[in-house]
Amino acid sequence: MTIDLRSDTVTKPTKEMLNAMMSAQVGDDVYKEDPSINALEERIADMFGMDEALFFPTGTMANQTALKLHTHPGEQVICDKYAHIYNYEGGGASFNSGLSCQLIDGNRGMFTTEQAEAAINPPDFYHSPLTSLIAVENTTNKGGGACWDIEELKKIRQVADKHNLGYHLDGARLWNALIAKKENPKSYGELFDTISVCLSKGLGCPMGSVLIGNKDVMKGALRVRKILGGGMRQVGFAAAAGLYALDHHIERLAEDHVKAKEIGEGLASLSMIKQVEKIETNIIIFELNSDVNETSFLNRLSDHGIRISSMGSQKLRIVTHLDYTNYMHEQFLLKLKQF
Repeated sequence: MTIDLRSDTVTKPTKEMLNAMMSAQVGDDVYKEDPSINALEERIADMFGMDEALFFPTGTMANQTALKLHTHPGEQVICDKYAHIYNYEGGGASFNSGLSCQLIDGNRGMFTTEQAEAAINPPDFYHSPLTSLIAVENTTNKGGGACWDIEELKKIRQVADKHNLGYHLDGARLWNALIAKKENPKSYGELFDTISVCLSKGLGCPMGSVLIGNKDVMKGALRVRKILGGGMRQVGFAAAAGLYALDHHIERLAEDHVKAKEIGEGLASLSMIKQVEKIETNIIIFELNSDVNETSFLNRLSDHGIRISSMGSQKLRIVTHLDYTNYMHEQFLLKLKQF
């Protein structure tokens, strides 16, 4: 038995999800004639109370499209130093949109309203890039699944309005935040100009993300997706997985959060662990003591069929997910005790 806790992207469709996929009605989505895709987009737009939604094969493409819609080459996006759009999208902000990133030294991937406003370049100072967008990530990936305080997000919205800036949410794991904080998707739809949500992480779909936004921003989204190579044909099979996940896999995210906290407790009891970062959702980041060999630690886990991720500098990451069963959880906790 392999217990794969490297990421929530390793999940495979359940039998029920596969059945839904195989019975999907499909059409040519480039012509916007795929009924399953159209239904998924309409449903997610309605969930967030926003005008339009567009399906993408990947979250990176959805985020990159949002950056393109909000900005022009030579401009600048404000984001945290841990942001996915800066660290994990292949330099796409500069490659696709000609953007630079104004990085904020936040806390676990989150920053304050004051930090956001201080990062805005004076619009009439032509020596510096023109600030045009503020981007936040919820939950934060590199920040260990941390959840933003929605009141802080509301204040940043006011800053964006004051300075006539766009406001984008990378919500790849927003579903986790909504469950952990017991929040309503429409509360986020009211705040942001664009939101990307991922179906292939916590919701267990084999692929897919959706970009949601209001008409004035989204009017060029279809063209940008095409330019990036995202035109798809009978992709309704993937949309059917998404529709199934929306019905059956959102509430169960709470189980992943409970398991993550129990793993954190197990790790904290080990003398070889220097610290376990605060756990709010399904991501656990912990640090080994300096005298512990990271490779040996990972190999020891691997010998027991347990796979986790290295983040470098003695930091390791564990992510709970749909395919991490109760039995696997019991076995993993038992192995930790034996350490």
